[in-house]
Amino acid sequence: MAAWGERDPQRFLAYWQAHGMPDAELEGQMRDSERLLAAVHWVRDPELLERGDELDGWRVEVLRGHADGHIVLLRDGVLIAGDTILQGITPAIGLYPNSRPDPLGDYLETLQRIVELAPRIAYAGHKEPIEDPAGRAREILEHHRERLDGTAAALTADPKSAYEVSLSLFERDLPPTLRRFATAESLAHLERLVREGRAERVGLSYRSDTI
Repeated sequence: MAAWGERDPQRFLAYWQAHGMPDAELEGQMRDSERLLAAVHWVRDPELLERGDELDGWRVEVLRGHADGHIVLLRDGVLIAGDTILQGITPAIGLYPNSRPDPLGDYLETLQRIVELAPRIAYAGHKEPIEDPAGRAREILEHHRERLDGTAAALTADPKSAYEVSLSLFERDLPPTLRRFATAESLAHLERLVREGRAERVGLSYRSDTI
């Protein structure tokens, strides 16, 4: 969110270009950026919350991945989950400018934490309530294991950009917002593969580490 809050979409566009997005798609990103800028504002004098804080009996947990500072609230087995887990769809986990370096690694830890917390119900930021949050967390863990395997399979000995990899993992004909998510999510999975020793970073591109 920093680039939007700083009113500097050009930095975002340069980021996508560096990761292989063609000029024709960058034009769509600029239009989408102009729309988003009108909706993003910094909160004045915020109250900062940390893991373990309490608000009216709700315990704060910091569950990163979808966003670096994503918090949830837990009380009596009820989880106000935001976008940490969703029913029917999976939260977007992407690597962006100024992000923590391994958002997918953060998110895998978040999912394990939800399994440990074992809330009886979760109210998410989208879709219907989740009646088995721990079970849903396990499903999403498996989804990302499969996505990591798919990302590794998309790599060859020749370096590929995150944009190129996204064309193998997601539909090719996507609107600007979804293409941005697809590229950022591909980046997050590629960086996790590097940390697992299954891929190698070459400049801003990636190649297989098993060939």
